[in-house]
Amino acid sequence: MAIFGDKKKEKKEKAMVKHHAHSTVSLHGKAHDIIRAPWFSEKALLGTEKGVYAFAVLPRATKPEIVGAIKEIYNVTPKAIRIVNLPAKSKAMRTRRGMGTRAARTKAYVYLNQGDSIQFA
Repeated sequence: MAIFGDKKKEKKEKAMVKHHAHSTVSLHGKAHDIIRAPWFSEKALLGTEKGVYAFAVLPRATKPEIVGAIKEIYNVTPKAIRIVNLPAKSKAMRTRRGMGTRAARTKAYVYLNQGDSIQFA
């Protein structure tokens, strides 16, 4: 029916066509500053089988900067990036009384296309 509009269908079709490829930023050799290290945990290692890799990144890094760094370091183009902010935690100190604070960290989940992989060795 024309009363209830076909515009919603057009919007949905446009949204599905929209591609999640992030534009890249030229880094001028600062890729290793943006991506600090691969994130090795049990959950992250299980994700590598599905093409999802986790990295510790600079807290102020943006998605386009992370895409550019992955391209520069590992020569693969990510399909999508998700950034997770991990809050600081209070932990009991083993050597002295009281509580200490573990620093806040930022990690990025990098989703690769089918068939792409990253070798850490």
